[in-house]
Amino acid sequence: MKMKAMSLNGVQGRHELKHELTNSDCYLLRNRLKHFMEVDPHANQDGKYLIRSVYFDNFDNKVLMQKKEGFFERDKFRVRLYDYKMDFLNLEKKSKRNNLTYKQKCRMTPAEYEQIRRDDINWMEQDNRPLIRDLYHQMMLFRLKPMTVVDYEREVFIYRYGNVRVTFDGNIKTSFRNNDVLNPDLAMVETNPEVVILEVKYDEFLPDVIKQLLQIGDRRRGTYSKYQISRMYG
Repeated sequence: MKMKAMSLNGVQGRHELKHELTNSDCYLLRNRLKHFMEVDPHANQDGKYLIRSVYFDNFDNKVLMQKKEGFFERDKFRVRLYDYKMDFLNLEKKSKRNNLTYKQKCRMTPAEYEQIRRDDINWMEQDNRPLIRDLYHQMMLFRLKPMTVVDYEREVFIYRYGNVRVTFDGNIKTSFRNNDVLNPDLAMVETNPEVVILEVKYDEFLPDVIKQLLQIGDRRRGTYSKYQISRMYG
């Protein structure tokens, strides 16, 4: 009997598996999956879209170290936009509790992000969005700041049974320590062009057909994150 995923602040937990792929593995898997899974309807004509995120951390690299050391309970805040659309921002909080992942998000404005970037955060304490208040308390408690911008291209395949999403994240770039996420001319540096991160996300179960499709080579399973990769370069 399968246990139902638990919830955190009303958000259902999901399973999340990550693997490091080569470009050739990615090509082979993509050609398998496209016959059985749907392409993300929000993607561009080439099946991909661009994601830009700025991640919060402190001078002790609390978030980075918890990730590297595999803490069973950890939280990560980021502000995210898609296809460089500067007028559409989400604040997101990604939480890990044991083996489940939870994601909460809310809309925010570019002006609000710039206030946070300037350390003008008193307004956040009484904001009507719980996630904004949550970030405020974490910033006060741990001195979190927007730290690093990460860009990458994402390709998504969807399988409705089990609510499965398989994503390929490649062309990962970092801003080092520049947090000017709204700057379209922000200088970004390529990390490793040969690495693609495969992520498999699902609810209670992963259907056997997807398990079989994902069998390829001797891929390394790991807890890779785009933030972790970006910080390896500065």
